[in-house]
Amino acid sequence: MFLAVQELERRKIRFDEVFPGGELALSDREWKQTGDVEAAGTAELLDRAGTRTIRVRGRIRGAVETGCARCLEPVKTELDADFDLFYYPMSLIARNEEVPIDRGDTDIGFYEGRGLELSQVVSEQIVLWLPMRGLCGDDCKGICPRCGANRNRGSCSCEEEFVDPRWDALKNLQLKTKN
Repeated sequence: MFLAVQELERRKIRFDEVFPGGELALSDREWKQTGDVEAAGTAELLDRAGTRTIRVRGRIRGAVETGCARCLEPVKTELDADFDLFYYPMSLIARNEEVPIDRGDTDIGFYEGRGLELSQVVSEQIVLWLPMRGLCGDDCKGICPRCGANRNRGSCSCEEEFVDPRWDALKNLQLKTKN
């Protein structure tokens, strides 16, 4: 669904969209949709004569999945949260400038041209909600680096001895002692 500025000049747009599994692009991250993601809410143009700010607010429900960063088992995350976002025209910002942002700035975005695509709004919001890496639990033991066994399911017979290879050159060093 495209949220066109021209349409928003006349009225608020109500949306109740369902994005089937795999339709949303969740960036280059490891997360993927496991089923339908629903987005319902409204979009409106706030300052018709000035900045032409688009406000999009509503609720997102659905589920996403990734592999645990430690043991590679599937980790499913349920999404059910409200969002309230403001989109300004790209022409309001300098193009070649890096500006530090704080937590409050994650509710602000920019659009170019005639408006913005709702699927991009939803995808971006989901990516912001997700953790940097998925874990099946804080106490996850991960996998054995030698045999690949999942340590959450049981222990393996691999030795836990760690030898720092940076010291290997000193193993053959023979010191001469003065008698």
